[in-house]
Amino acid sequence: MIKYFYIESYGCQMNIYDNEIIITILTNNNFIYVENIYKADLILINTCAIREKAEKTIYNRLLFLNSIKKNKILGLIGCMANRIDYKYFFKKKLLNFIIGPDKYRLLPNIIKSLNDNRYSYNVILSNDENYNDIIPNKLYSNNKVSSFVTISRGCDNICTFCVVPFTRGREKNKSPISILNECKKLYDLGYKEVILLGQNVNSYLWNEKSFIKKNIINKKKSINFTNLLEMIAKSLPNMRIRFSTSNPQDMSIDVIKIIKKYNNICKYIHLPFQSGSNRILKLMKRKYTRLEYINLVDKIKNIIPDCSLSYDIITGFCSETNKDHIDTLNLMKYVKFDFGYMFCYSHRKGTYAYKKFKDNVPINIKKYRLKEIIKLQRKHSFYRLKKYINTIQEVLIEGISKKNKNYWYGRNSQNSIIVFPKKNYNIGDLVNVKIINNTSATLIGI
Repeated sequence: MIKYFYIESYGCQMNIYDNEIIITILTNNNFIYVENIYKADLILINTCAIREKAEKTIYNRLLFLNSIKKNKILGLIGCMANRIDYKYFFKKKLLNFIIGPDKYRLLPNIIKSLNDNRYSYNVILSNDENYNDIIPNKLYSNNKVSSFVTISRGCDNICTFCVVPFTRGREKNKSPISILNECKKLYDLGYKEVILLGQNVNSYLWNEKSFIKKNIINKKKSINFTNLLEMIAKSLPNMRIRFSTSNPQDMSIDVIKIIKKYNNICKYIHLPFQSGSNRILKLMKRKYTRLEYINLVDKIKNIIPDCSLSYDIITGFCSETNKDHIDTLNLMKYVKFDFGYMFCYSHRKGTYAYKKFKDNVPINIKKYRLKEIIKLQRKHSFYRLKKYINTIQEVLIEGISKKNKNYWYGRNSQNSIIVFPKKNYNIGDLVNVKIINNTSATLIGI
C-alpha cells in the first residue's frame, strides 16, 4: 500500500509552487509527505524542460533513483512529461507513471490504481485548469518569510525558442479573489513577502464571463495586473510584494506608476530582453524592438529612479553574428542592469526554431560570448551595488549567511542581497542596515 510520498523538484519558481499544490492534493487524500527519500513509498520528480541541461540532469537522476528504487513507485511530473518517450520508460520499468502540470488532481486515483502494477500516462493540457480552489499547504515549507503565489499558468506568446506553451499550455489566469485570499492566508501565517508568479504576469486579465467563455472580454469590467497589484498592496500594507516575470511588450505605464505609489510593492522589475539585436528579436518573435525596450527602461527610471532591473539573455541563438552579439553588449552598457540570468541557446524540440532554423552557432562561440556577457554584468553589478554605500537600507531577514554563520542575509526592496552581523534579530524581521561595502553580488552592512 502506498502511503508515504516524497517530491524532488527541478527548475523554476513555479515548480516550487506546484510542489505545494501537489502536497495539498495528496495530504487531503490521506497520503503522508516525508522529507527523506528512503522512507517514501512514492517518489515524484517535478521536472523542468526549459533548457537541454535541465533535461539531461533529470535523465541521469532517474537512472540513479532506479538503482535505489526497490519496491518504490516512481512518477515523473511537470514540464518534461510530454517530451519524453513514455513507451521506452514504461518498457524498461524506469517509471510507473507520467503526468503533465495540468493533471495533478488525478494523482490520488493514479497512485491507487498503481497497486495493481498498472502504468499511467496523461499529459493533456487544459484550457482552464489553474487550481483556483486550492490554497497550497505551507506546513512543509522551509521558507517561512517569503512565498510564491502563481497568478497565471502557461503562455500565449509563442516565442520561437521557448517550450513553455507546449509544456504548460496557453495562458490561464487565476481569479483575483482566490489570489487575494491566498495572500491574506500567507500574511496570517506570518509570511512577510509574497512573490506573484506567471510566465508573463503583465498580461494578467480576469473577467468572469471571458473565463467561462460565454462572452468577449469587456476590459472596462475586467481586472488587469495593475488592478491586481493595487488590490493586494492596499489589502496587505505590511506585506512586501514582488512579481516575476514581465514581458516588455506588456509592461504598462500604469503598472510602473502603481509600483511607485505603494511602498510595499518592491522597486524591482525583472524584464527579459533576450537579445539586443533587432534581427534576432524578430527571429525570436519577440514583440518589441531594441529601441522600444530602451524607451521602456527610460520610462521606468524616470518614474522610479531607484528601481532595480534584471534580465534574461539567450546568447548564440540561431544565425547570431558577432554584430548581433555586440548589439546585446551595447544594450547592456546603456542600461547597466543590477543583475541578470544569462544562458547559451539550446535547440528545444517542438519549438518553431527547432522546426525552422538551424542551430548553427558553434558551442565554443556561444560559450565565449556568454563569458563576455557575464564579465560585463559583473562590472555593472559592482557599479550598481557600490551606489548603496553609506545609505540606509530596509532589509527583510531571510536566513543565515552561507559564508559566515555570524551574519544574517536578506534583501532590500530592490532585491539586492545584503549581509550584516546577527545581533538580536530574527528571521522575518525588517531591519535598517547601513551599507559599508560591496562585492559584485552582495552588499555588506552594519
